[in-house]
Amino acid sequence: MIANPHDYILATYEESILAKKVFIDSNISKILEACEIISQSMKKGHKLMICGNGGSAADAQHMAAEMIGRMLIERHPLPAMALTTDTSNITAIANDYSYDAIFEKQVQGLGQKGDTLLAISTSGNSKNVIRAVEAAKAKGIKVVSMTGGTGGILKELSDVNLNVELGKNSSRIQETHIFIVHSLVDVMDRYFLKA
Repeated sequence: MIANPHDYILATYEESILAKKVFIDSNISKILEACEIISQSMKKGHKLMICGNGGSAADAQHMAAEMIGRMLIERHPLPAMALTTDTSNITAIANDYSYDAIFEKQVQGLGQKGDTLLAISTSGNSKNVIRAVEAAKAKGIKVVSMTGGTGGILKELSDVNLNVELGKNSSRIQETHIFIVHSLVDVMDRYFLKA
């Protein structure tokens, strides 16, 4: 255990920086591949659906907001939706089926062939996210995932997996995930979706 809070903050800062560095050193091409998949889908009139739990749900909403509004460049709104925001849908599905079905049912009802799903799970093993991915694949929807550690089950199910392998916990993984979110939106705006 680290003796004082000052040193603890420095240690967690170093962990966060290292997780990002290791991720970027081997994943820039995957970020660009994810940009290409999402951008090509949108250019054909399709949408991005995003799902995750807890902090990953917040990341889903954050990304959808950056795309519907804007991030750094003024442009038309982009068709993105977080599957984490409709409390009536989420609670009805969880109550009538199970919590594991909350994203799956939305993908089945809202997703169309040609759309993209961004699936976020720090472990890569969240059952409700995995079921959403399986539903997406069944409909011809491409899947980009953001995970951590080993990448879990999602790593193998995804068309592109952005895995923060050095994240020691959800906090460190999510700090890199938000960097990925910002990179995806910013790079798509500047290079892939320019009018």
